[in-house]
Amino acid sequence: MNDLVCKFCGAYEAATKEKSSGQNENDVLKLAHEIFFNNHKKKFTLEHACKELRNDQKWCELSSSKNEGSSKRRKFEDGSHSACSEANEIDSGVADEGTTRPTGVKAAKARGKKPMGDAKDMSRFQNMWTIKQQDLALKEKISKMRLLDSLIAKQDPLADYEEALKKKLVNELMSS
Repeated sequence: MNDLVCKFCGAYEAATKEKSSGQNENDVLKLAHEIFFNNHKKKFTLEHACKELRNDQKWCELSSSKNEGSSKRRKFEDGSHSACSEANEIDSGVADEGTTRPTGVKAAKARGKKPMGDAKDMSRFQNMWTIKQQDLALKEKISKMRLLDSLIAKQDPLADYEEALKKKLVNELMSS
C-alpha cells in the first residue's frame, strides 16, 4: 500500500506540474490517474488513502528547495539564467515555505543529551544552592533557639523528656 501511494504521489506531483490555467483539482486528479495508469499498467484504487494522507507531514512537499534543486536551468556565459527557467522558478511551490519539518528522533535525542547550560549558569546555580543551604541551616538554628526559649520560659517544673531536650539543645547551640 505504501509503495502504491508513493508512486501515485509522484504521478500527482507530475500532474500538478503540468497543470494549466483553468484546471481545477479534479482535472489534476484525473491526469494523475492517467499518468499512474500509463506508468504502472494498472488503475490506482487507493484514492481514499491518498486523500487522507495528502495533508500529512510525510506526503506534503517539505520545502521549495526540493523543487529548485530539480529544475533544469540554463546559464549563459555572463552568469544570467534563461527567461523560461525564471518563470518555472517563480511557479515552483513558494506557498509551502510556511510548512516546517519537525525535528527527527536522532536530532531530538542529541539535543537531550547535550549539556543544557554553560559554566556561567552552572556556577550561578551552585552559588544559589549554597546560599539556600546556609539559609536552611540558619532557620533550623532559629527554630531550635525558639524551642529552647519556650522550655526556659516555662513556669512549671519540666518533665524528664523536656529536661533532656533542654540539655541537648543547650549543648548543640553552644558547640556551634
